[in-house]
Amino acid sequence: MSRFFVFVEGLTVWSGKSFGWCILVLTFATSYEVFVRYALRAPTAWAFDISYIMYGTMFMMAGAYTLSRDAHVRGDFIYRLWRPRLQAGVEVVLYVLFFFPGVIALVIAGFDYAAESWRFHEVSINSPAGIPVFPLKTILPVAAIVLFLQGIVEVARCIQCLRTGAWPRRAHDVEETETAILHQREHEMEVALHLDRKSGGGAG
Repeated sequence: MSRFFVFVEGLTVWSGKSFGWCILVLTFATSYEVFVRYALRAPTAWAFDISYIMYGTMFMMAGAYTLSRDAHVRGDFIYRLWRPRLQAGVEVVLYVLFFFPGVIALVIAGFDYAAESWRFHEVSINSPAGIPVFPLKTILPVAAIVLFLQGIVEVARCIQCLRTGAWPRRAHDVEETETAILHQREHEMEVALHLDRKSGGGAG
């Protein structure tokens, strides 16, 4: 089972980081549209479609990655005060009652939407360019499946916490600048405190 969990975490990280490049496509497309619209007076017919397709794809595929980083919004002003076992128990209940039913519904509905869209080779109705949207609708069930798999890994983490009383460490990954600085500062303070104690002990 541990190999399965490692595989899922790897898939989640890969999908999140890979589809994160959509922001670069979105940035270039939007910048190009602004330039040709205002400088050349020749707006494109596809910029709006590209913007919601890229953003929608990135947003959906980032869900599982965000879950794996424990970065979803949580009312942690209460949660953080609980003991790890209580946190894990509450999370398991919430996953079973809300997360998995919602994600399974998204998988089923997503497959229906994607299949119908592929059947008619659906194109966008927002512009005369006729941009295909069936690839975007295919992202719905794909993102939901990856999210479902990551949910299984998160429940396994909760079960391990219930057994040991401590949360298992997450795989190392890039951190936000503020978080990295905070961790570095905490480490420096721990080192300084250790040196102070050592120095005080030697003097005594």
